[in-house]
Amino acid sequence: MNQPRRRVLFLCTGNPCRSQMAEGLLRHLAGDRFEALSAGAKPAGYVHPRAVAAMQELGIDIGPQRSKHINEFLPPEGTPPDLIISVCSSAEKECPLFPAAVERWHWPFDDPYHSQGTEEWIQSEFRRVRDEIRDRLERELIHQEPHVDSGR
Repeated sequence: MNQPRRRVLFLCTGNPCRSQMAEGLLRHLAGDRFEALSAGAKPAGYVHPRAVAAMQELGIDIGPQRSKHINEFLPPEGTPPDLIISVCSSAEKECPLFPAAVERWHWPFDDPYHSQGTEEWIQSEFRRVRDEIRDRLERELIHQEPHVDSGR
C-alpha cells in the first residue's frame, strides 16, 4: 500500500531564495515521497533570478514557483504541512502557530541574497547555499527511515 506523501514546508522570511531552492531540490530528489512547499512570513513576491540560475545548473527549473505567504498553509483556507523546516532564524521567530501535530525543524543557512562582490562571487554563494541545502536534505530527511505516524 502506498503511503501518502509527507508535506514539507520550507519557511524563510522573504521566500525568494533558500526556501525556493529547498522546495525545488526536495521535489526533484524525492517528490515521490514528499510534497515540497515553501513560504515566507513576509514574502518578497518573486523568486530570485540567481536562485533560478543556480538550480538550472542542476537541471531543476524553479522559475515557475512563486513566493507565497505562510498564511496560505494555515486553516481554515490552507492545509497545514506535516513538517515545517525554517531555513533562517528570523522566520523561526516569526512563524505563526500551527496545529500541534505539525513537526518543526530549524536549519539555518546563510542568505545568498545579501552576498556582495563580483557577479561570479555572488553566484558562487548561491551555489554554495544550494549545495548545503541539498546535502542536508539528503542526510537528514531523504535518506532517513520512512516517516511513521507517531499518533500525535
